[in-house]
Amino acid sequence: MANVVVVGAQWGDEGKGKIVDWLSERADVIARFQGGHNAGHTLVIDGKVYKLHVLPSGVVRGGKLSVIGNGVVLDPWHLIKEIATIREQGVEISAENLMIAENTPLILPLHGELDRAREEAASKGTKIGTTGRGIGPCYEDKVGRRAIRVADLADKATLEARVDRALEHHNALRAGMGMGPVDRAALIDQLMEIAPRVLEFAAPVWKVLNEKRKAGKRILFEGAQGSLLDIDFGTYPFVTSSNVIAGQAATGVGIGPGSIDYVLGIVKAYTTRVGEGPFPTELLDDDGERLGQRGHEFGTTTGRKRRCGWFDAALVRQTCAISGINGISLTKLDVLDGFETLKICVAYDLDGKRLDYLPTAAEEQARCKPIYEEIEGWSESTEGARSWADLPAAAIKYVRRIEELIECPVALLSTSPERDDTILVTDPFAD
Repeated sequence: MANVVVVGAQWGDEGKGKIVDWLSERADVIARFQGGHNAGHTLVIDGKVYKLHVLPSGVVRGGKLSVIGNGVVLDPWHLIKEIATIREQGVEISAENLMIAENTPLILPLHGELDRAREEAASKGTKIGTTGRGIGPCYEDKVGRRAIRVADLADKATLEARVDRALEHHNALRAGMGMGPVDRAALIDQLMEIAPRVLEFAAPVWKVLNEKRKAGKRILFEGAQGSLLDIDFGTYPFVTSSNVIAGQAATGVGIGPGSIDYVLGIVKAYTTRVGEGPFPTELLDDDGERLGQRGHEFGTTTGRKRRCGWFDAALVRQTCAISGINGISLTKLDVLDGFETLKICVAYDLDGKRLDYLPTAAEEQARCKPIYEEIEGWSESTEGARSWADLPAAAIKYVRRIEELIECPVALLSTSPERDDTILVTDPFAD
């Protein structure tokens, strides 16, 4: 049976939460493979709204196993708070339906402090736009081999040794930034206090997932953020601190790449971005404001207003190639209702030269000007459409043109936040 990876193919906020929830009905296991609680997934089920940040989308559905993989960085205090919030909404969460990889790195209070101090100290133009939640500094500790991981919570002596190693680095760094040293005893006490509540869910996730795969279970791999925020292939340095693309799904949970059968990319019918960094098709006019208002473009996690622009086919074609995307889910088509004319970016002008991809150098990215193709809009409503027959001809033409330009077919089409307002073209889980 098919195992499916879901990745955002723009700058995040593409509507992955709804699509993952929609697909989770067909899956047996939902595994989160990267990112931290800087992500935000909003699910609307039978009129009830769930806002998830680190918990996999599958937790709100009974009979599914949800997994937090080792590619994630985990704030244990946020985790417990989020579990409590979801339980208050009537969702049952236990070790039977939620597992956390034992080798998952932990976000500590010192990581958030460092994250915020760096952003505050950055000069204008060099701010990354981080959420300040410690995700980046935690990933730094992971690759620096000084992270504290879930398994370390099980033994106090081991934990103390890990804390000492981390503080050798962090206290020196904090001194250089004019910050006081970390209270070692208080940090160890905090970790020991929360340890049993986290260890309750700890498991050898790599082993469990490989057993599930051999048993023919369907696994849905869920990513956070978007491909254009990937640490290697995003608009560096205005990126997140982990790999976001589909290849990370394998290493982020401990399963072989041959176990991935289908990659589904999620894109909006237009483009948005939160925070700093290049954005070739950004609209700073009435059309951009209209997209933001109609699309309710405010971050689930931060509440920050998203920047809005026309659909960038050159960028999405690029992310489809890098992640090996088999099909895309096009979301928020209904937001475009009523526009007389729509524009699609097909290439860029860089100092008089036409490019069909976004260059790597940040300075060149900033100078890229979009080359647009105009297409007729539609006045009819597409909101809530559940079949092609419900769509106006101009909307279908827009979708088909996007398919041609990004060189990838549309597998799903979403026309509202409601999970059932979805047109299925190709079932990613089809055998």
